[in-house]
Amino acid sequence: MISKEAKQRIIEEFKVHGADTGSPEVQVAILTHRIRELTEHMREHPKDFHSRRGLLAMVGKRRKLLAYLKEKDFGRYKNLVQRLGLRH
Repeated sequence: MISKEAKQRIIEEFKVHGADTGSPEVQVAILTHRIRELTEHMREHPKDFHSRRGLLAMVGKRRKLLAYLKEKDFGRYKNLVQRLGLRH
């Protein structure tokens, strides 16, 4: 679970305009944070299959959002991938 403060910090860092909370950049950044937290959990609890299913769902959603952004505006996609340290 992501804390309210961490989520606000991520939104402030990745927002595109003033009241932005739903742009692909913000959504991908929040999902990336949650994926990294859950990946650490999975290293400690390798048999937690319910969490694994949620992790795979989040990874799939992030992949779809990144594909959308890549098709829509490649410059924004490239910038986001670099800022988050993702492979592309």
